Amino acid sequence: MKPASFDYVAPRTLDEALELLGEDAKPLAGGQSLVPLLNFRLARPKLIVDLNNVEGLGGIRRQGGSLHLGALVRQRALERSRVVAEGWPVLRDAVRHVAHPAIRNRGTVGGSVVHADPAAELPCALAALGARFQLRSRRGSRTLEHDGFFLGPLQSAVEPDELLVEVEVPAVAAGARQAFAEHARTHGDFALACVAIVGDRIGIGGVAPTPLVVGSLDEARIDDPYRRALVVELVRRLG
Repeated sequence: MKPASFDYVAPRTLDEALELLGEDAKPLAGGQSLVPLLNFRLARPKLIVDLNNVEGLGGIRRQGGSLHLGALVRQRALERSRVVAEGWPVLRDAVRHVAHPAIRNRGTVGGSVVHADPAAELPCALAALGARFQLRSRRGSRTLEHDGFFLGPLQSAVEPDELLVEVEVPAVAAGARQAFAEHARTHGDFALACVAIVGDRIGIGGVAPTPLVVGSLDEARIDDPYRRALVVELVRRLG
């Protein structure tokens, strides 16, 4: 199928992009989630706002001990970042499970997060890391924790006139364990269950409407016995 007709704009500044957003507009980053929705006409915006020329959204930097990821950081850049590998290797390990290199070359951190797929690897790892999500609109800015950002399957707290501009990941204590594993039918497929361990926190994806973060498996409410068994096996595998 082909998408319904729409207008297209490629702003160069964040303020310009925010002026264009609203109920009838959709932001375009890597396009790995939005383009299929357009092609199947599950999304029918009147305007596409291409963010790829907007300055300041594509950086990876360490500041004050925290990791700051611009919303337009490509998944491949996250995978290859020395800063990420040194301080937050669970993110590197998680993103390596996202689809295939061709997808990661285009897909963005922000796009994956806002799409809010319960089986997605990055939301699971970021939730375990205690990440914070910075949103901007013409009305101002706000920062949300994972449990206020992820609302349900394919549903985040981002309003139609807002953009996710940055993800801030706190420092992980020196020597704290970081590990990621998932179970999928085939390599690159969506996870049936995934687990991210950061110190004494366990992030779990694919088993509930949003990522779960627990201190032990006894705290995890997983209704599906099969998926619970997968999570138990993944935690065991990670040691």
